[in-house]
Amino acid sequence: MQKKTHIKKGDMVKVLAGEERTKQGRVLEVDRVKMRAIVEGLNINKKHSKPTTANPQGGIVDKEGPIHISNLMLIDAKTGEPGRVGRKADKEGKLERYVKTKKKAAK
Repeated sequence: MQKKTHIKKGDMVKVLAGEERTKQGRVLEVDRVKMRAIVEGLNINKKHSKPTTANPQGGIVDKEGPIHISNLMLIDAKTGEPGRVGRKADKEGKLERYVKTKKKAAK
């Protein structure tokens, strides 16, 4: 069963938990069934590959591993600050996403 996610391919995200916390990257792929995303340059794993005709040498390849979506927070493209995701209707009634960032209290 596929679920709706707050993260989409191409989004800039910040990692909230785990070994890669506080790091940022671009989402390369989202798996909506397993609720995981692959983020560029984060959660690097070593993959051992056998020699093939395409890669006759074989060897060890660095590859990004998946991170659970609950550990990712969307970064606002305009301000560069992370925040929660909200949805609001535009003029045609179509839902569009926006980032809810912290607002400083006026003194």
